[in-house]
Amino acid sequence: MIFDAVLRHVRPPSRLAGRLSAQSLLFALGEGTFMTGSAVFFTQIVGLSAAQVGLGLTCAGIAAFLAALPMGKLVDRFGPKRMWALSAAGQAAMFAVWPFITGFHGYVAMAVGMEVIGALGSAAYGAYTIDALPPEERVKSRAYMYSALNLGFTLGSLVGGVALAFHSNDVLHALPWFTAVVFLVNATAITRLPRAAHDNRTSGDRKAQVPGPGPLRNPGWLLSNFFAGIFWTNQVLLNVVIPLWLVEQTDAPRVLLAFLFGTNTVMCIFLPMAAARGVDGLSTALRAVRLSSAFFVLSCLITLATHDTVGWVTIALVWLGHVTVTGAELYLSAANWTFEAELMDPRQRGAYQGAGEMSGTLGKVWAPAVYTFLAMNWGATGWLLIAGIIVVATIAIHPSTRLARRFLERHVPAEVLADARTSKSHRDEGVPTDQPVPNHTPDPVR
Repeated sequence: MIFDAVLRHVRPPSRLAGRLSAQSLLFALGEGTFMTGSAVFFTQIVGLSAAQVGLGLTCAGIAAFLAALPMGKLVDRFGPKRMWALSAAGQAAMFAVWPFITGFHGYVAMAVGMEVIGALGSAAYGAYTIDALPPEERVKSRAYMYSALNLGFTLGSLVGGVALAFHSNDVLHALPWFTAVVFLVNATAITRLPRAAHDNRTSGDRKAQVPGPGPLRNPGWLLSNFFAGIFWTNQVLLNVVIPLWLVEQTDAPRVLLAFLFGTNTVMCIFLPMAAARGVDGLSTALRAVRLSSAFFVLSCLITLATHDTVGWVTIALVWLGHVTVTGAELYLSAANWTFEAELMDPRQRGAYQGAGEMSGTLGKVWAPAVYTFLAMNWGATGWLLIAGIIVVATIAIHPSTRLARRFLERHVPAEVLADARTSKSHRDEGVPTDQPVPNHTPDPVR
């Protein structure tokens, strides 16, 4: 019975979900391997100072922010699968060049190029998964893919850790080449996926202007993603504020940090599908947001109490604070996947992905500085203010999602919205899952 339960958990919801999960694992394996050794690679191989590394990453982040919407429009014009494969191949080529970069200017150019190409891949990936997965399976499938992604990052960190253990510059040189090979395999795997509906457009369809107003004219979509960005500051709590608090404001041993991040990794591998269960529309997604926010606030309350505790009580509470903020991450992920499917114009998913990325960035870019200042300088009052920010965002996202939905109902034909929410799967249409879906309309939505 236990074996059957485990088998049900590891089995993908569908064949396509399994193939997309394999792609997620490949991407995270390559990315995680390079990220693990990147600090040493940039300083010891490229010869940069820590300040130069930080400045380059800032420039790259600005470039990604500016490129998000144009890259999304490219996805709408040329199709998500094509642009996703192109991005993966482009990233493979960029990783292969890293060992030949020897100065700051080359590093900045590479970092900016990687982020721009990555912005194209992010928009294409999001548009493809919504376009290709049947509506009734989207949240469950993406939860499964999220588990595979976290498993891939775990394996990547192990590979990177093994490489660092050799204390050899020759091995460090090989890290980006290993990642390049993985990304090239990933790009090949993407080309073998079934075409999404919008990949079947004719050349005439691609040249035609996309009907309807763009995402920048949809205030509900922009506001909803801004508030979602605020919710995603749970990652700042997880990776920055709680670890700093542990080190500077509690008597907990520093080795506890390893157990905290290990717990987060295990939860994000095994629990996404459980958190996503029952999330199948706007009302249930908003309920998941409320649960996520409740976990976030609970984490703040638990963590602030550790300032005055000692010994094992501190260790237990810090660990529990980390567990609850991971719960916030899991429920928010489930809600976010539903918002993407329900609040986008199905004919402009790439552009909506790009605009959402821009707005979401504005919602979270301020958090590392603000949260760190509040927690470290204002103590309990600061933690309560952090929790208060999340409560306000939780209240505000309810009218913003309704505003976004009303915008779509005014500007998108009813049959297009209905098809996007209730269309049948490949299997129900009698189309094999490894074959393209017939293009029945100029802007087909599955």
